[in-house]
Amino acid sequence: MSGLTTFLVGALVCYGHFWIATTLSVASLLLLDLKAALEKLAVRIPPQEILTFAKFLFLTGVILPALPNEVFGRFHINPFKTCLVVVAVSTISYGSYVLQRLTKGQGGVVLAALLGGAYSSTVTTVVMARRAAREQHPDLFAGGILIASGMMYLRLVALLVLFNRRLMSLLAMPLLVLAGLAVGVGWLWTRRADPSAQAVQREFEPKNPLELLAAILFAVLFLAMLVATQLAVTYLGRAGVNTLAAIMGVTDVDPFIMGMTQAAGTLTPVKSAAAAVLIAAASNNLVKGVYAYSLADRKTGAQSLALLAALAALGLAPLLWLGP
Repeated sequence: MSGLTTFLVGALVCYGHFWIATTLSVASLLLLDLKAALEKLAVRIPPQEILTFAKFLFLTGVILPALPNEVFGRFHINPFKTCLVVVAVSTISYGSYVLQRLTKGQGGVVLAALLGGAYSSTVTTVVMARRAAREQHPDLFAGGILIASGMMYLRLVALLVLFNRRLMSLLAMPLLVLAGLAVGVGWLWTRRADPSAQAVQREFEPKNPLELLAAILFAVLFLAMLVATQLAVTYLGRAGVNTLAAIMGVTDVDPFIMGMTQAAGTLTPVKSAAAAVLIAAASNNLVKGVYAYSLADRKTGAQSLALLAALAALGLAPLLWLGP
C-alpha cells in the first residue's frame, strides 16, 4: 500500500492536486510510524471482527453512494435512504458495542445498562432479567433495566436528528426529559440497599451489530414498515397507524420508528407520526416490563414492571399537547 501510495502521490502532484498529495503523504507517514501499535491491535482484535468491519465499510463507502436517491413505486421506496437508515442505526449500535468491548471487565450493572441501552434496550432487559433470577440484587437490576430504557430515548433522539428535523422539533424535548427521568431514577434505584452486599460485575457480551445478515434483515423490516404504514394511513387512518405502533412495540421498534421518520410530512402528518413514535416507545417499555416480570425473580420482576409501566405512562403524556 505504501508503494502504491508513492506512485499515486506522484501522479497527483503532476496534475496539480497538491492538497490531496500532501494529505496522503502525511497519513502514510503516520501509519508507518504507528505500524507496531497497529500490528498489536490487529492481534488483539479477532479476525472475524475486522472482516465484519471491512464489510460494513464496503456497504457504507461503496454500495451506499452507488444506490439511486430517488423514489420508486406506489410505496415511495428510496434505495439510498433505505441503505442510509441501515447504516445509521448500525453505526449507533456499533458505537455502543465498541465501548462495551473496550470496557470489558470494568464497571458494573449501571455501566452495562448505559451502554446496553444504546445497543438495544430490549436485549439488555432480557439479559438483566435472566441474571437477576440468580442474584440477590433486585433493586440494582430493576434500576439497571430502567436506565437501559432511558438510553433508548436518547438513541431515538439521535436518529430523529439525522432523519427528520420536523419530527425531532416536536419530540426532542419530551424524549430528552423521559431519558433524563429514566436514567436518573434508575440510578437512584440502583443505590438502594439490596439483600446481598456482594458486588455484581458485567457478564453480557453483545454480538457485533455490523453483521451483513443483520443489516439485510433490518432493511427488510424497515421496508415492510414503510409499506405497512402507507397501507394503514390509506385504509385505516390515524387510528390504524397508532394500532400498528402499539403492535410494533412487542418487538424491536427501530424499523417502525425509522419508517415514521420517512413517512412524516409526506405519507402522514408530522403530528400523527410523532404520536405513533411515542406510542411505539411506550408499548415497547410495557412489553419489556412483562419480559422482566416473566424472566426475573419475583421482586425484581415486580419492580421492573412497575417502573417501566410508569415510564410508559409518562411517555404517552406528550400526546395531550400534540393534539389531533
